[in-house]
Amino acid sequence: MTVDSVRPQWTPTRDVVGRAALTAFGRRVARRHGLRTGEFDAPDYRTLWQWSVEQPGEFWREVWDWFEVHSDTDPGPALADASMPGARWFPDARLNYVEQVFRHADQDRPALVVVHEDEPDTTVTWAELQSRTAALAAHLARAGVGQGDRVVGYLPNGPEAIVAFLAAASLGAVWAACGQDYSAPAALDRLGQLEPTALVAADGYRYGGRTHARTDAVQELRAAMPTLTTTVVVPALGAEVPGGCVAWDEAVSGEETLDPVAVPFDHPLWVVFSSGTTGLPKGIVHGHGGVLLVHLEALALQNDLGPGDVLFWYTSPSWMMWNFNVAGLLVGATVVTYDGAPSYPDTGSLWGVAARVGATVLGTSPAYVLACIKAGVTPRRQYDLTALRTVGITGATLPASSSLWLADNVGADVQVASISGGTDVVSAFVGAAPTVPVWPGELSAPCLGVALAAFDPDGRAVVDEVGELVVTAPLPSMPVRFWTDPDGERYRAAYFDAYPGVWRHGDWITITGRGSVVMHGRSDSTLNRNGIRMGSADIYQVVENVPEVAEALVLGVEQPDGGYWMPLFVVLRPGSTLDDALDARISREIRERLSPRHVPDEIIAAPGVPHTRTGKKLEVPIKRMLQGAAAAGSVDRTAVDDAELLDWYVERRPRESP
Repeated sequence: MTVDSVRPQWTPTRDVVGRAALTAFGRRVARRHGLRTGEFDAPDYRTLWQWSVEQPGEFWREVWDWFEVHSDTDPGPALADASMPGARWFPDARLNYVEQVFRHADQDRPALVVVHEDEPDTTVTWAELQSRTAALAAHLARAGVGQGDRVVGYLPNGPEAIVAFLAAASLGAVWAACGQDYSAPAALDRLGQLEPTALVAADGYRYGGRTHARTDAVQELRAAMPTLTTTVVVPALGAEVPGGCVAWDEAVSGEETLDPVAVPFDHPLWVVFSSGTTGLPKGIVHGHGGVLLVHLEALALQNDLGPGDVLFWYTSPSWMMWNFNVAGLLVGATVVTYDGAPSYPDTGSLWGVAARVGATVLGTSPAYVLACIKAGVTPRRQYDLTALRTVGITGATLPASSSLWLADNVGADVQVASISGGTDVVSAFVGAAPTVPVWPGELSAPCLGVALAAFDPDGRAVVDEVGELVVTAPLPSMPVRFWTDPDGERYRAAYFDAYPGVWRHGDWITITGRGSVVMHGRSDSTLNRNGIRMGSADIYQVVENVPEVAEALVLGVEQPDGGYWMPLFVVLRPGSTLDDALDARISREIRERLSPRHVPDEIIAAPGVPHTRTGKKLEVPIKRMLQGAAAAGSVDRTAVDDAELLDWYVERRPRESP
């Protein structure tokens, strides 16, 4: 298949553009602010985006008004201080995320569709969701939970996690969670930092046809958290509730009234954690108002979601995409929770779930798409996907070939919405829009309100050149602060040291002349041969399409003598061998599809590639270990999906390393 990166693979029809909430929003903005308009009396996306980043206060005020965000007081100016860091949004507002969730709920309609691997699907209506949230909030309040206290979850991706989050947030308490694939020590590294008042946990979870008991881990967490006043246990596997704990059914029963507490705009809503590959994971604090505004814009305008839509993003409570998925409730969509493996009982199972629940938006990853390609899955022939209009992609770069495969095998009229952002802003910097084409291998556009630029080494914005991803104006969901960072030193160092007053995210990107964005991978693991910068993602797009290769890891290792070693580690599919012929073919593919500079110094067969718990390859920690750094100081083993693989990579260390 020949990839033409100029020709769009999907272009919105006039009907799609005319019906989009983004078009109606743009029409109103144009009337109020005098923007140039075209068809439908609305500005085109580029015009609207340019205005949104030049006038961020006015833009986010328009978002506030469009979604009728409720504040108990006059919220004050939208952007009282535009400093970065330290921007102040709506300084006088008093609101609550949870109030927005239930303001326009149709009580009899499904709020959640609950999916497990080996059980029938069930639904939770809006009335049931509100009732359970109110009851759990009352239980937490009786246990002493109030504003600013922490409620933590150790849970699979089920309805209980959503209820627990909403109950905590309604009280003005701070929510944090991780999935049960984390061991107790790894969960404690995250949740223990918060000195929580309440713990909501399950006795285990199911994955890949197996059950994983976690009662002992729950008891370990309880013993290590002396600040707890209550522990609520979900009997997901039917185990007996331990003594001193409260059963879930008891905690969510009874008739209670949900009365969300109004809190300031930047009052902490949740703490989400960085990957935690070195040292204790960073606890990133986001506020009620910032998350509310950014998620309303992202879900309703960028993704065109509303009542009647079914949002199914494959995720876990450990990952910020769980928070993003829950935000579907803000716009009245039905949210799908799935506790299980994406490829169980077969590789195409995720498409099967999407078909069964009538998903209008399915979110997945490039790795899953590639697995489907190699397994010969043909979703449009195997499943009824007539309801599906968008496939969301995040977690890594989607190769152009995989994007075109989705068009051929899911549907040419299905939008491929690749997004890129992060835990740091718990949303996207770059993504899709219902009024913008999709070009294979590219992300359609910067999101509204995101002042995105690519900086060259001198801090100048460049177009059609590789540069650092930066954001030059404040965004409401930039962190309020880091946990245990009282003077903000770690926060400033993380984002603002490279370019004062400008957010540096740590990704290499190219902003094209048509406004789309190409992602090249993390800038702190960027390959740099003789001054030529190359993104690891570019190499993965080529190598991981070789049929014999299941996954790859490429590193650029600076050596003490001034040398530069660029190994490519490949994980082979069963039955394949890295012989001279395959080695030569991989090198030839890289040379012909990228450049001779991208060809590695050495190709090495590896037993696997270690990842963070959210699926990101450990490029930087492994590079440091290959440079001679101790493994203990380079990576937290509890934050790695297969820590034993680290030892294998340490053994590959060049002899000349100190």
